[in-house]
Amino acid sequence: MEILGIGVSELLFVIIIALIFLGPKDMQKAGRTIGKWMRDVVTSDGWKVFQRTSSELRNLPARMMRDANDELAKFNKDIKEGMDIKKPTTPPRSVSTDSRPGASQPGPDLTPSKEPENTILPPSEKTSPQDKADTPKNE
Repeated sequence: MEILGIGVSELLFVIIIALIFLGPKDMQKAGRTIGKWMRDVVTSDGWKVFQRTSSELRNLPARMMRDANDELAKFNKDIKEGMDIKKPTTPPRSVSTDSRPGASQPGPDLTPSKEPENTILPPSEKTSPQDKADTPKNE
């Protein structure tokens, strides 16, 4: 058990030293004087300001986290409002699962495109830079 950073053994040591120096009668007088002084300090305006400041400093990290969280929530709300896209006024056409492209409905254009297809050649068909150097150029 510690009181103001002083353990039981230290407190007993201080009381014994005070008893030796002051004696039993002066010890009572010193105790009253110290008690009165401490009461005056605790009830003073300066002590109240100290306690209020100490409380604010203990609560400062929690308050800062709360304020930052509120700002983050506001920022997220602003982003969501900025990204809000107006919904179409007419609903999209629904395609039933039974409908298949046929004679009555036009199907997708399946004609082959004239663009070359991107393919990855196997290692045996790839040409290395050395092969290009060995092949004669048409001049």
